[in-house]
Amino acid sequence: MLLGRRPERAVFDRLVEAVRAGESRALVVHGDPGIGKSALLDYLTGRATGCRMVHAAGIQSEMELAFALLHQVCAPFVDRVDDLPEPQRDALSTALGMRAGPPPDRFRVGLAVLSLLAEVAMERPLVCVVDDALWVDHASLQALAFAARRLRAESVAIVFATRPPGPAELAGLPVLDLTGLAEDDARVLLRAVLPGPLDDPVRDRIVAEARGNPLALLELRPAPGNYGEAPLPARMEHHYRNQLATLGESTRLLVLVAAADPTGNPVLLWRAAQRLGIPASALAPAAAAGLIEVGSQVRFRHPLVRSAIYQAAPADERRRAHAALAAATDPEADTARHAWHAGQAVDGPDDDIAERLEHSAGLALACGGLAAAASFLRRSAELTGDPARRTRRTLAAAKRSLEAGATDDALGLVAVAEADRLDDARRAGAHLIRARAVFAVNRDATASPLLRAAAAELEPFAPELARTTYLEAISAAMFAAGLVGDQLTEAARAARAGPIAPLPARAEDLLLDGLAVRFTDGYAAGVPLLRQAVQAFRDPGTAGPEAVRWLWLACTASTHVWDYDSWVVLSDRFVLLARDTGALASLPAALNARMSAHVLAGDLTAAAALRGELRAATEATTVRPFLPLGDLLLAAWRGVASDAAVLADGTATEARSRGEGAGLVAPAWALAIVHNSRGEHEEAIAAAEAGDQEVAVLGFPPWGILVELVEAAVLAGQPDRAEAALRRLTVATDAAGTPWARGLAARSRALTTPGPEAETHYREAMERLAQTRLTGELARSRLVYGEWLGRTGRGADARTQLRLAHDEFGQRGMDAFAERAARALKEIGETTQRRAPVPTGRLTAQEAQIARLAREGLSNPEIGERLFLSPRTVEWHLRKIFAKLGISSRRDLRH
Repeated sequence: MLLGRRPERAVFDRLVEAVRAGESRALVVHGDPGIGKSALLDYLTGRATGCRMVHAAGIQSEMELAFALLHQVCAPFVDRVDDLPEPQRDALSTALGMRAGPPPDRFRVGLAVLSLLAEVAMERPLVCVVDDALWVDHASLQALAFAARRLRAESVAIVFATRPPGPAELAGLPVLDLTGLAEDDARVLLRAVLPGPLDDPVRDRIVAEARGNPLALLELRPAPGNYGEAPLPARMEHHYRNQLATLGESTRLLVLVAAADPTGNPVLLWRAAQRLGIPASALAPAAAAGLIEVGSQVRFRHPLVRSAIYQAAPADERRRAHAALAAATDPEADTARHAWHAGQAVDGPDDDIAERLEHSAGLALACGGLAAAASFLRRSAELTGDPARRTRRTLAAAKRSLEAGATDDALGLVAVAEADRLDDARRAGAHLIRARAVFAVNRDATASPLLRAAAAELEPFAPELARTTYLEAISAAMFAAGLVGDQLTEAARAARAGPIAPLPARAEDLLLDGLAVRFTDGYAAGVPLLRQAVQAFRDPGTAGPEAVRWLWLACTASTHVWDYDSWVVLSDRFVLLARDTGALASLPAALNARMSAHVLAGDLTAAAALRGELRAATEATTVRPFLPLGDLLLAAWRGVASDAAVLADGTATEARSRGEGAGLVAPAWALAIVHNSRGEHEEAIAAAEAGDQEVAVLGFPPWGILVELVEAAVLAGQPDRAEAALRRLTVATDAAGTPWARGLAARSRALTTPGPEAETHYREAMERLAQTRLTGELARSRLVYGEWLGRTGRGADARTQLRLAHDEFGQRGMDAFAERAARALKEIGETTQRRAPVPTGRLTAQEAQIARLAREGLSNPEIGERLFLSPRTVEWHLRKIFAKLGISSRRDLRH
């Protein structure tokens, strides 16, 4: 009976209709225990006729096993895994233990799940139901939530049921909140299940205290006097424990074994029961009481039954149950479960089991189960007698917890390790984990001193790790710069006093030395070393998977030395490595760097194309880039003031809340560009000075804001401000000496130079910038030169430069700069015509991105990999694209 659930049933009816029509849906059903989630899922199963159903359920005791629930979901389709695109096939096969390989990226596993479900749904619509999501292992939940977020047109529905507020992994998905039944419906339900009449006061009390919870009405109706103030789950568990207490000892032990086994395998249950001497007849009383059902699967009437039975059992009986399950589990075929049961079967140190648990942690890690590896290591440490080995395993568990994103667990384990007597090396390792956990939570002023201290402690034991940690300390100080004291100089001085680089030096060693010198002895002293570091990162020999970690900082270093070509090479490599190695958590930062390089080259079309992928990566991985500089610069150079203002305000607000002072520079720079493009030079001065930092730290380039300040101040009639900014700018540009640096310095010098001498600098700026790919900056130099020529009465020469600038801006979509050039032409008596918009057939942003990738020759699976979509969704989008553009094939996209 589903009394009072008409609106909820309508939600499921619409979901099934959509899936049958070729659409996809994701839904999270929130509700307290007993509120009717499972009953509604049964309703969904009954309504989904003609659909393929997959049922899976989280089990509390199985939360420690990596991809445990994913095995349930994928088991019916395991023969289809080989049909997936190769990177996804390898990731999912490794996660499911079907092949050996490096630990797969969790986002790529999620993409593989999405593609697998989409392939299966091509035969008939697919509905995947995940009950008790609160108890699903982290790796499986991340993969399924990833897939649910990327569903589009696959004829797939994924429905999760969980207690509110639900796991963090499901945040943002559509939610159906279940509340209690209305009082009238509750009375109808109570009358339907009561065996006889009930006094009105008793009935009213039951209805009131059940608060509309159907399970409470069904289960607790005979004993209203047992109601109290305890939460309903606790009262339900108490009720089930009372039922269990009336059964015999053998029955209670059999039911306990079933509760301790997450697989629900009846063969395993009877094998364990035989080892405990429990007869088959022991099942009958529990089955008659409705607590358990043993058929092809072992099922409990309600998850609360399982938890009540397990929690109510004495500790020694739980250990007996786990020991029997360990003995009944094949250690070769199911190593992880065997080790886990064995670990729960002892209450004191057991080095043999601890070794097996540590081995199982390695197996979990190999298939990408970081959280599971941490759990195995934690239990292994608890069972380790030797203090030194116990500490080592505890710290290993803390490290894996941190890598899994469980920073609180990591810090708790560090505290446990520190409770033992640590030697200096282990203490240094503990402090490093704590410092990295702090930095993972917030890149504010807290992290750098902790990293610096950990690096100093590591020096005697692990000098290379110490140097890496010093680099982390400097990068953390770079993020916080502008809102704190002199942390950056302190970190740089500590690094210079630390271990020297090994020979041959690693690329990251050169980067550390360059940054350390740059932030102690000044920019000019650091340039040669930073240039060496950039060249080292450009070497193909440094293009391995480990390079992903530092490529974002290498990209930043290339802009510090004004080396645009290296910026392009390194940002390209960053994107390719993040894609190819499956390091998708780094992909937003990589795309952000590459997008910014495109914008400064004036290729706004290429930047906009990456914008779609950046948004897809950010949405799919829930990882935001450090700074949304690509989006900021794109909006700024397009001259879309409203977009730039909203984005800049949001970025600055977030940067302040996170304590990331460096995050205040990029929004100010973007706004200064917008205002200068629109001729709003007073506003540009205010924007630039709001984000100006004495020590330029992060940015592409970090001195870009000074270039804007010089132009704005000159054109606003404030030469003193312009001269001060120019002096600071030329310190960097003179030391760098690249065409990019010298070109912008010459333009800025031309703006501040009175009289005819300015022309020499304008021409130098254009000559220098013509040697680069920075066509936008070259066009800006023509613009300010043309404006100067117009002011000096040289209309014909001004017309030439302004026409070139106007056409360049117009062709590249730099509309505000184009309008500024048009105004300057109008002042000398010239008119311009507006460019006709290019017809696109009203493609959406995602359709335009897919069209571009298809035009480049990427296959549907390759496009899906790039945009975190299933190949079937890509095909669906292409059909819409062809219809909108009036074409019939991919070949036509080239035109």
